Amino acid sequence: MPSADIDRVLEEIDSELGLDPDTHIKCSAKEGIGIEEILEAIIERIPPPKGDVSNPLAALIFDAKYDSFRGTIIHCRVFEGSVRAGDIIKFMYNGTTYKVEEVGHFLLIRTKRDELSAGEVGYIIAGVKTVADVRTGDTITLQTRPCSQPLPGFKEVKPVVFASIYPIASDDYQDLADSLEKYKLNDASFIYEKDSSAALGQGFRCGFLGLLHLDIVQERLEREFNLSIILSVPSVRYRFTLKDNTVIYVDNPAHYPDPAEIDKGEEPYIRAAMMLPERYLGTVMKLCMEKRGVNSNMTYTGPGRVELSYEMPLAEVIFDFYDRFKSVTQGYGSFDYDIIDYRESNLVLMDILVNGEKVDALSQIVHRERARSRALLACDRLKDEIPRQMFKIAIQGAIGGEIIARSTISAFRKDVTAKCYGGDITRKRKLLEKQKAGKKRMKMIGSVSIPQSAFLAVLKSDND
Repeated sequence: MPSADIDRVLEEIDSELGLDPDTHIKCSAKEGIGIEEILEAIIERIPPPKGDVSNPLAALIFDAKYDSFRGTIIHCRVFEGSVRAGDIIKFMYNGTTYKVEEVGHFLLIRTKRDELSAGEVGYIIAGVKTVADVRTGDTITLQTRPCSQPLPGFKEVKPVVFASIYPIASDDYQDLADSLEKYKLNDASFIYEKDSSAALGQGFRCGFLGLLHLDIVQERLEREFNLSIILSVPSVRYRFTLKDNTVIYVDNPAHYPDPAEIDKGEEPYIRAAMMLPERYLGTVMKLCMEKRGVNSNMTYTGPGRVELSYEMPLAEVIFDFYDRFKSVTQGYGSFDYDIIDYRESNLVLMDILVNGEKVDALSQIVHRERARSRALLACDRLKDEIPRQMFKIAIQGAIGGEIIARSTISAFRKDVTAKCYGGDITRKRKLLEKQKAGKKRMKMIGSVSIPQSAFLAVLKSDND
């Protein structure tokens, strides 16, 4: 390409990746340049796989795919030993056993083979019903002759971001349930359970590995299963230690414990790594500090490029951090994060009251410093969405019995004095007092209907 700057890229390979730029191979698939050199370099530089066919079987699962006719197809690399059809294999993590039906290699299509031996990559079909029964990183061995220990590096994945999914039309609940069950066959890391809301009806509480996983699930449900869904505000799993030393994990505001019984609350922290042009450094640092970022670290990776590291609460990142980060860097910044640990935090349950009635669907667990700003945002959006009544409607944000934010929807005013022209002023006062008493009585018995659009407005982030 005319814009290719090979020398600059070589400098970045040296400074950012720490690789030797002198071993590079210039290649262009469009022009057919360097193809043979790359194939020769693969043979020369990449060492052949090690392993002994005579040792007990040790195969590493690196992926799995669900097939409607054959069940789960396990993708694996065989490090030691061999496996063939008819063998009884064992998953070392959960201890389950299966009889191998077929093994083979990945060519343009799956190609059946008599056996897979040490150093080979291929697939195993063994009648595994769902992808959830197969753990990526687990070790496969033979039941009759197991290996001494599993291959290193296995780590059980756990969801860290939680959100509720509801169908927009209550009649679509069964379709949503069927769709989630089908999706679960292809995604072992996705978990869900039944949930209900007084405002949004029946739905499911779902767990995700992160924000990207959440977006993928949402898009696939809408595109592949043709569903119209509502996704609640994502939350994280908080850890609370009660005064009797009991430790509980809470990912749903409905399960928030009694404040009088809480000894301390903790929230998950992440280590965020950001790559960005130097000119955006000030605005990004300001954004991170707004999100309670601490322990910053900055490294210049090249001319005009900065790597920035911060430790931040995960709850602050999932709210609207990524969108704002992309906005302030004009799309030139990249963002990645890792979960590090739980840290003590001043957590409270923020409730939203409409006309004195608590709306459970809008409750949130937030840091006390963020409670007022979140409550003001929710009150303002509800004020714009809830239709006016013949009486005033108070929308309040509260922590326990303490009101921290309020908006008021003004009442319709009927001009009851329109028929009074001239005469004594007491006639008008009498009519106004009568109207005032009627509105007071109406407020005592009146209930407020909250439209679904109001919930959608509050569930969106600040920049939607």
